[in-house]
Amino acid sequence: MSTTNCGLSLVVLRNVPLFSGLNESELEKLSKVSGRKRAERGSFVVRAGESTDSLYILLTGRAKVTNTDEEGREIILAWLGPGEFFGEMGLIDGSPRSANVVASEPCELLVLSRDTFQRCLQDNFLVAQKLMQILVRRLREADRKIESLALLDVYGRVARLLLELSVEEDGRRVVKKKISKQDMARMIGASREMVSKVMRDLELSGYIACEHDLVVILGS
Repeated sequence: MSTTNCGLSLVVLRNVPLFSGLNESELEKLSKVSGRKRAERGSFVVRAGESTDSLYILLTGRAKVTNTDEEGREIILAWLGPGEFFGEMGLIDGSPRSANVVASEPCELLVLSRDTFQRCLQDNFLVAQKLMQILVRRLREADRKIESLALLDVYGRVARLLLELSVEEDGRRVVKKKISKQDMARMIGASREMVSKVMRDLELSGYIACEHDLVVILGS
């Protein structure tokens, strides 16, 4: 890896929560053994069923974690942005990739090999502890999604999704991530037409307001 790329990798690693317990020397060592990968919009970074050989950290762009149902329809399990990582589960238990990761826009990724990642866990308890915390958080999020699918109607699922995607800004809760109704449908297990109807009803009832690319949640 070139000195420039090594420096860029070091900057990225400093901002990845997983490695927040590492000191500068340890981060520098890690940056020297990491690789880089580019993915064009719509391309697969990894595919379900492939052998797991690397941990990926998203540097730029966005990606979606997907799988397919019994009828071959795409289900979106999660969205990933800069600083987030994937591929850790297979490196821990040796299982194949459990889902696809698809670039929703051009992406650049940092790549850590299996051996590098496992050495990092063995040598740094804080990294292993942080990984466990992140995996527990993801498990809780999966539990909430299963509960939502089982107990809430489409109105409730759309409302919960909007709340989960929203952030606080200038005293308002807003959804800043641009997400299509088709993708929303794939995240909550509904049709695009039903999501469109629910969004219209929520807006007409005064629960949300659509402003350009933003969705503002009212009365939250």
